[in-house]
Amino acid sequence: MTSGNQSKGTGQAEGLQQSSWTRGGLHLKDVTFEAPFDHFGGGAAKSAAASLAAPVSDKPQGPSSIEIFARIVATEADSQKPYLVFLQGGPGNEAPRPTTPVGGSTWLARALEEFQVVMFDQRGTGKSSPIGSVAGRITGLDAVGDDPADIAEALSHYRADSIVEDAEILREALGVDTWSLLGQSFGGFTALRYVSAHSKSLDEVYFTGGLPAVDTDPVTVYARTWEGMKRKSEQYYRAFPGDREKLSHLIDLADSDDGIALPGGARATKERIRLLGHFLGASDGPEKLHYLLDQDLTSAAFRHDLAAALPFSGRNPLYAIIHESCWADGGVTEWAARRAMPDDVQADPTLLAGEHAGPESLTEDPELAPFAEVAELVAKREWPRLYDVDALRAAEVRGGAAVYFEDAYVPAELSLATAELLGGVKPWVTNEYEHNGLRADGYRVLDRLISLARG
Repeated sequence: MTSGNQSKGTGQAEGLQQSSWTRGGLHLKDVTFEAPFDHFGGGAAKSAAASLAAPVSDKPQGPSSIEIFARIVATEADSQKPYLVFLQGGPGNEAPRPTTPVGGSTWLARALEEFQVVMFDQRGTGKSSPIGSVAGRITGLDAVGDDPADIAEALSHYRADSIVEDAEILREALGVDTWSLLGQSFGGFTALRYVSAHSKSLDEVYFTGGLPAVDTDPVTVYARTWEGMKRKSEQYYRAFPGDREKLSHLIDLADSDDGIALPGGARATKERIRLLGHFLGASDGPEKLHYLLDQDLTSAAFRHDLAAALPFSGRNPLYAIIHESCWADGGVTEWAARRAMPDDVQADPTLLAGEHAGPESLTEDPELAPFAEVAELVAKREWPRLYDVDALRAAEVRGGAAVYFEDAYVPAELSLATAELLGGVKPWVTNEYEHNGLRADGYRVLDRLISLARG
């Protein structure tokens, strides 16, 4: 590893609130710090690298700063190993919480062999000023007020561009010149923004199912993912021939009255049921979907399990509200996944969806309902660019990218087009894994990428 990735001096970060603890052979350091709510000065964030202008509003956008949390994990006290920042998928999900003993086949086990791992709660999630709703009221945005337009404007500060700037504050506070990144899914989108805006801060960067399309209309992306989900749906029904009939019966139930009543007051109509296809994007997902449909569809157990199985919920509201914006390298999303839905999918609800967000996920869930109008405004927003193509081409960062040939969520052909912009990042195209390769076989996947980058 390069010496520039080592901690300076004693390794004690300045400007952070820190607490250290140990558990099962791990040495953990919890850090919190303040970051500007608006890193870019007025309105939606713009590309610092390309100086892309954004609309400026004269209304308050939110607090002047927010609190960000990260947990640094190492295998020794006062570690001098370089840092690897793990960027979680989503958007809208916090970093994983490490448990002990660390599984020997996990990516964390491989990373800890030579890194301190920074588990970074992206803004609005986990312990980083989380956003949610309680008793019908939006929480975590009190300084913004109750106007849906103001809340939608505030949420423009929760994309990859702002997350990267938060991470830069932490890197500088820790006193390191460079560090490395591991980006899973949306975390890879964030890592690409990092390369675009701050490549000099990076030593190595690893992508797993997370090289996004650059300068591509989200409708184009979702059209490709719909075709992939059609194939996966038919593969599923060939593996479990009776499940198409079961799903068709479930859809009939969802189409009657106001949909299937779920615990907590939520409902599930036809398009929410279609989202069960998200199971098909993971290696162990088809069996999980089969076991769900194998239950008595009228039972209380099934309804509890159905509610837990639906991908968009009040647990992580940003996942539903700003999901499509992660693909918006400029332009307006306007429910792009729904606009890209093919006619044959529209006609056959047993052709399942993956991460194809629609407005019903918000209107049919009482914990997401407070965000329904906000989500409509977010969908109409004109987004600034996230990536500077010239900066990506000029970046001298080395790394590796796992591109999953059958990825349900991030089309391989679009990832490979982006890989061509990154001279130092070597792609590994494989059909051994689905989108969850890092979770399914993390040690091998990360080890392969590290070897690829340094070979």
